[in-house]
Amino acid sequence: MVHQTRPQPHDKNLLWSAFLGGGAAGLFVDVVLFPLDTLKTRLQAEQGFHKSGGFRGIYKGLGPQVVGSAPQAALFFLTYESIKNYAEPLVPKGAMPLVYMFGASVAEVMACLVRVPMEVAKQRKQTSLVDKSAIKILLAAYKYEGFFKGVYRGFGSTIMREIPFSIIQFPTLEFCKTFYRTKFKNNIPLDSWEVAVCGSIAGGTSAAITTPLDVVKTRIMLADRKLVKSGSVTFSKTFKKVWQKDGIRGLYAGAVPRTLWIFLGGYIFFGSYDFTKNAVYEILEEKRR
Repeated sequence: MVHQTRPQPHDKNLLWSAFLGGGAAGLFVDVVLFPLDTLKTRLQAEQGFHKSGGFRGIYKGLGPQVVGSAPQAALFFLTYESIKNYAEPLVPKGAMPLVYMFGASVAEVMACLVRVPMEVAKQRKQTSLVDKSAIKILLAAYKYEGFFKGVYRGFGSTIMREIPFSIIQFPTLEFCKTFYRTKFKNNIPLDSWEVAVCGSIAGGTSAAITTPLDVVKTRIMLADRKLVKSGSVTFSKTFKKVWQKDGIRGLYAGAVPRTLWIFLGGYIFFGSYDFTKNAVYEILEEKRR
């Protein structure tokens, strides 16, 4: 068992441990829970679950997910931990939830620079009956739709999903960690499995609340390119279309696998992140000594 030395604010080793820990955790959780993501995407697709592939080929799109998982999670936690730890000595404790919200929002924008192209390729593979490589999908998107409307299609809607998600998730996570530590641990740092439990609660809660935003994001990414070029595929128009056609049921399509995916993913992700981050930090500290 690695003895976990807890990182301190303003420590450059914290940044490296957050970066490497985030990358490892992102890759691990996305590979393990990928089938649930496929089912969620197919439930949200406009053509319906069965026409999108049903239960067949639930690992389609894993390639781009694997490529994008580590860098986006690494960028996220490098940004989030930097903002959080540098702000903690300067900001009153009562205002720290605002720091968590701000840090998570900035971190999501950074992560989406990697996430969105991988998400476009992944979701088109998940819902297509024709087997194309992720590279071919992105090249075709660039050729026929352009850089922003093709490769980065859905960037705005992804940000509109991820920022509210993180604004709920990370203050909830930090509250759960603080509450558990003060009430049950006598202010002793949490073990990784305890951080994992807090992560699953925060992730599941955020996933359930923000499912309609995820549905809209998925519809935009999978929309016909002609409609995108015409300017008829916007966040507000897509939201209205889903609501008028399927009502609340349509806006919460895929809510169960999404919530389950992120609830389980929160446990695996934050637990593995905490363990890996602290293990890396311990190694870096040993080298520094």
